[in-house]
Amino acid sequence: MNQERIYQVLKAPHISEKATNVAESANQIVFKVAIDATKLEIKKAVEQLFEVKVDGVRTLNVKGKVKRNRFGTSRRKGWKKAYVSLRSGDDIDFTAFG
Repeated sequence: MNQERIYQVLKAPHISEKATNVAESANQIVFKVAIDATKLEIKKAVEQLFEVKVDGVRTLNVKGKVKRNRFGTSRRKGWKKAYVSLRSGDDIDFTAFG
């Protein structure tokens, strides 16, 4: 996989209360990924970018919310989320990249 595709597949880590609980209890990291990304691409991208071993990847599509405004209703864009299970002993420290 080339370097350009790695940065297209992984968009950002998803930080939320649920993602933090999953990271502490199950050694999983949650990422926002490209809509067309496959599980194999996500696995290879995480392994190459962060130099860790990935046990598994679970993905889900998040539907955009319907919001009301003075013109009526509109819909936010949907996006794709990936739960990446890391091998025991491996960890990703996002504070080191900032």
